[in-house]
Amino acid sequence: MTARGSVEEMRSRVILGEFGVRNNFRVDVIHMDENTLEFDMVGIDAAIANAFRRILLAEVPTMAVEKVFVYNNTSIVQDEILAHRLGLIPIRADPRLFEYKNQGDEEGTEIDTLQFQLKIKCSRNPHSAKESSDPNELYINHKVYSKHITWVPLGNQADLFPDADLRPVHDDILIAQLRPGQEIDVLMHCVKGIGKDHAKFSPVATASYRLLPDITLLQPIEGEAAETLKKCFSPGVIEIQNIRGKKVARVANARMDTFSREIFRHDDLKNLVRLARVRDHYIFSVESTGVLPPDVLVSEAIKVLIGKCRRFLDELDSNHMD
Repeated sequence: MTARGSVEEMRSRVILGEFGVRNNFRVDVIHMDENTLEFDMVGIDAAIANAFRRILLAEVPTMAVEKVFVYNNTSIVQDEILAHRLGLIPIRADPRLFEYKNQGDEEGTEIDTLQFQLKIKCSRNPHSAKESSDPNELYINHKVYSKHITWVPLGNQADLFPDADLRPVHDDILIAQLRPGQEIDVLMHCVKGIGKDHAKFSPVATASYRLLPDITLLQPIEGEAAETLKKCFSPGVIEIQNIRGKKVARVANARMDTFSREIFRHDDLKNLVRLARVRDHYIFSVESTGVLPPDVLVSEAIKVLIGKCRRFLDELDSNHMD
């Protein structure tokens, strides 16, 4: 076989899916809401499934606080700890609208940086009851929350993003506690990055997968044994049917099983059930931090994976030409 033939065959194998994607490949969305997505990926190898999970964790970009300019901080929280806490607050900003900041650039621009300000001072509440000992009544602004962070447009960002709701994802993240006279005045620069560089850029709270359980009853299980069998599995896995006056167990939804292996504690039942997993059926669970919807994160992860495959094919072609 010629070198060119080897490259073409390798390219065909990638395109046809012999590196982990089979002919029966499909994706089924099971559940999706604002921040979570559960879907099935069928017809792939473990290597592809794990690569997809790792890309979700570490290679889908987001915007996060990179630099904190402390003008005044008289709270008990040290500057370094305050900057670290601010960096871990998820920012609701679409990273696809921004460029990566060039290494070595000190000043941010409107195309690669978002600027936020946190300026707050604690004071006594003149209207509080004299006998009160509750800080919520005695002080004003004694708790610094993420809702106090405000966006300060850079350059022409106010015109570029007139309808953008650029702010922390959650308003109730506690940053620090103050007492009368103490204040915090900081300016933050958010840049685009990936979780591989720092965990604060990771767009997901969790991204995991598991194989679809396969539970088979090797023979009919009836009566009290059926009730015991039902208790050995997660709710909804086993159901009891009434057939001609007899309680008969059947597998209702193996997907809900967590593989507790409780069945093996019962000598009279452990040989009547076979527990297995469907080797090419992966159940993915993705929970977004709120920066982007989970379906967008999955779409962006697929784009990253496609880009990796294309770079691999380009390397094959360049090596052949050399």
